[in-house]
Amino acid sequence: MSEIPERLDVGQEIETEIVAVTGDTIFINLNQKSEGVIDKAELADADGNVSVKEGDTIKAYFMGFINGEMKFTTKVSGPKASKALIESAWKSGIPVEGSVEKEIKGGYEIKIGEARAFCPFSLMGGRKKDEAESFVGRHLTFKITEYKNDGKDIIVSNRAILEEERSARISSAAKSITIGATVQGKVTALHNYGAFVDINGFQALLPISEISFERVNDISKVLKVGQEIKASVIRADWDKEKVSLSMKALLSDPWDTADERYSEGTKIDGKISRIADFGLFVNLEPGIDGLVHVSELGVEKNTNLKKVYKVGDAMSVIVKSVDVENRRIALQTSSSREQDENTSEYLSGHSSDDSGETYNPFAAFFKK
Repeated sequence: MSEIPERLDVGQEIETEIVAVTGDTIFINLNQKSEGVIDKAELADADGNVSVKEGDTIKAYFMGFINGEMKFTTKVSGPKASKALIESAWKSGIPVEGSVEKEIKGGYEIKIGEARAFCPFSLMGGRKKDEAESFVGRHLTFKITEYKNDGKDIIVSNRAILEEERSARISSAAKSITIGATVQGKVTALHNYGAFVDINGFQALLPISEISFERVNDISKVLKVGQEIKASVIRADWDKEKVSLSMKALLSDPWDTADERYSEGTKIDGKISRIADFGLFVNLEPGIDGLVHVSELGVEKNTNLKKVYKVGDAMSVIVKSVDVENRRIALQTSSSREQDENTSEYLSGHSSDDSGETYNPFAAFFKK
């Protein structure tokens, strides 16, 4: 809350605290003997529900002394929008509320109190343009950009108000959405490259590679629109209004202790997760894949591995080496190694019979 000067000029903006909400009046703190007042109806919806409470911080504009009270407003609207007040709003930058009456050449006709104003197409709405018909009949907030011919020619901008609100949201978000902070948000959209997450009105990107240590191929299988998530802020560029999140940053990295679980010679049953020209990647646990080089597979040179193996196929492997720093595990197929060892042992133990002849299992059977 900013410091409030002892003397206020008509149209001057202040930021202060609501001290009470009673009857049809909202009282605000002026750090003086008296308090400022705002009509409660200004901050109430169509059902009469007020959007603020005692203790909230609010921005308001000084309208002057009316009936002995220091009167404030958050915007000029309704019967209060007299010619003098509209001119004061233009000079002081006070927002005005008006009704979009109809579409005319080049823009829209806006009614503010008893005055008529013009809002060009280019100054209506935010950066994402709505359909023209959607504005007609709506009550919107504007800023007066031109006031000429004693109020006969008034030009207003709705976009100026939306940009000010947007800048305020960005400024507020930048204070809490900092690199390293843990934030909670709601998934608003899914794409093949990641998800957009709403954090108090700001849209941040959660790249698909930052969802889990496990490889995610179909984002819709792990996230849903409307889902609440927790994530860590890993990048924040407020000049470009881009923020990136990571869910896996809040998880334990399985590679930190991989060398404890996968020592040389360890046998593991895994599944093929990816097939490359140089070999097969085998998933050992969520977030950890090892590589069986093509030279370990016993296939002919230039064999198309995708015609021999399929992603998802089970494969029993043995760890050859582990490089935690570079996140690499070299594997070999356990079946081929076992077969080689068994065959070698079998042949060495039965290379020949007592007569010196080559061992023949069928002949040995009948000899018995």
